[in-house]
Amino acid sequence: MQNDQLTLASARGPSGPRSRRTLPSWVSTTALLMPTYGWLTIAVFLPLLTMFAFSFLSATPMGKAPIVFTLKQYRAFIDQPYLVGIGITSLLIGFWTTLFCAILGFLAAVALVRSTFGRTREMLLILILLPFWTNGLVRVFSWTMVLRENGFLDSLLHMVAPEAGSIGFLYTRYAIVVGLVHGYLPYMILTCYIALSTIDDAIIEAAASLGARWWTILFKILLPLAAPGLISGAVLTFIPVIGSFMEPRILGGRVGVTMGTVIEDQFTQAFNWPLGASLSFTLLAVVLAIFATFSGVLRRGTAL
Repeated sequence: MQNDQLTLASARGPSGPRSRRTLPSWVSTTALLMPTYGWLTIAVFLPLLTMFAFSFLSATPMGKAPIVFTLKQYRAFIDQPYLVGIGITSLLIGFWTTLFCAILGFLAAVALVRSTFGRTREMLLILILLPFWTNGLVRVFSWTMVLRENGFLDSLLHMVAPEAGSIGFLYTRYAIVVGLVHGYLPYMILTCYIALSTIDDAIIEAAASLGARWWTILFKILLPLAAPGLISGAVLTFIPVIGSFMEPRILGGRVGVTMGTVIEDQFTQAFNWPLGASLSFTLLAVVLAIFATFSGVLRRGTAL
């Protein structure tokens, strides 16, 4: 009996019953993160690494041509100078699209936050998200019906001024920007809306009680405080826009040659995957260089 009591006491230890062993915290954290990062690795990083490897090949590895590693594909902008002009055009289209999205998106977000409440705000947010509910190809082709000669825009003009000429500007770079703004404006509105909704109303009320005009409140208070959302929206807009190919091809016609359409042609028409991959990574490097150049401005904006 005494031996049994000693055995039980030693099993309990000095601090009571022996506690159940638990796994280290890093094991549970790793188990929770593995599905997400595993999916990202399979769906994102592996295709990127494969395309990066392709960019150093002399030919597409599906044919019978001998395959050697070379840097020739990255000399495309030197060997084919017209690509420089196409790249500049893509950057300009991205700049103007981002600028118009920033102006329209910020003003729309201010109107949503400051002038709407309850179900009205919810309904307007749903209308903003409507473009995501329809196929992108349908949206772009809808703009061809609006912007073409004798289209919907011309019909509205002729109802007011029957003798007026056509104002259709389909197959121009302006039409490309209109289509891109329509497609990417919701990103800007939502990011600005989230940033503006976190601003305390007491700040606005204090400024108004001190005699600040509406433009002072807009440019001195709302704009600086919403800068993180504005910058995030600009990044989410600019990066995909400079690589877009559907809007330039459909709305731009012969003038819609951008880096996106050139890269698409290399993969689908010319079957020159190494050149398409090298152009893609060159465009990515240019974007990263632009953001690195303005990183100080971006940090100051997000620190406000």
